[in-house]
Amino acid sequence: MKKIFLLLTVAATILSSCNKVPISGRNQLNLVSDSEVLQSSLASYKEYMSKATRSTETVKSEQVTRVGRKIAAATEAYLNANGMSDQVKNFAWEFNLVRDNQINAFCMPGGKIVVYEGIMNLIASDDELAVVLGHEVAHAVAKHSNERLSQQKALEYGGAVLGSIIKGQSQQTQNLAAQVFGLGANYGVMLPFSRKHETEADDMGLVLMTMAGYNPDCALTFWQKMSASSSNNKLEILSTHPSDATRIANLQKQIPKVKQQYAAYLPKATTTTTTTTKPKTTKKSSTKKSSKKK
Repeated sequence: MKKIFLLLTVAATILSSCNKVPISGRNQLNLVSDSEVLQSSLASYKEYMSKATRSTETVKSEQVTRVGRKIAAATEAYLNANGMSDQVKNFAWEFNLVRDNQINAFCMPGGKIVVYEGIMNLIASDDELAVVLGHEVAHAVAKHSNERLSQQKALEYGGAVLGSIIKGQSQQTQNLAAQVFGLGANYGVMLPFSRKHETEADDMGLVLMTMAGYNPDCALTFWQKMSASSSNNKLEILSTHPSDATRIANLQKQIPKVKQQYAAYLPKATTTTTTTTKPKTTKKSSTKKSSKKK
């Protein structure tokens, strides 16, 4: 009876702790409060930034801030218009470029986003940068960190239930059960959910960058460049991220849907908006009238 009560308690706790992710509408587990996550995140972020070296490349730093703020503003406008302003009410957006040659960027809860100089070498336009920042903003808005912590808590509950069930069995049986539970939890839950988070951030990021006025087609060119620069041959089943081929194939499916659904936000020109512009040249006017027919 005690075991059944424990199982029912765990099930009731999990079922009553589900939220919906904005835009995607996916149900997610949430067993931790925003306040405790944000407090811990802010402390970690401050510690990281105190040790990191901010980029001295002014133009690129300003580009990261400009594009990031534009996406954040579009995101908040969407959430406000759809009655979900509480999702980011405690956010304080920050977009920083740091001196690091890694081809990477990361997001911490509360809207703290860091871009490494290394990834900027692959970025040829505001639109391509919007792919990266849209993805990171999506992680923050979808509260993937909260969900990961919640999954860990749920697994702890599951381990406690398992322990109560096999209590009294031989030590060998208990050790084997613990090993199987650990492997199943890792490869069956935690890693697949990480890949699900990455794919969800890709999909949501497309929407967010489009609503900010950037060209979602650039997601393909950017990730193709990322794939060409990657030396990671790790099996996808053992990775927290989808393979490059899987990611690109998913984007090819999602981009037409996003362009159709959010057509009103698309930039008028379909070409990539670059950060530099060529000066226009003007021809000298002639006093002679053209003999060509109109």
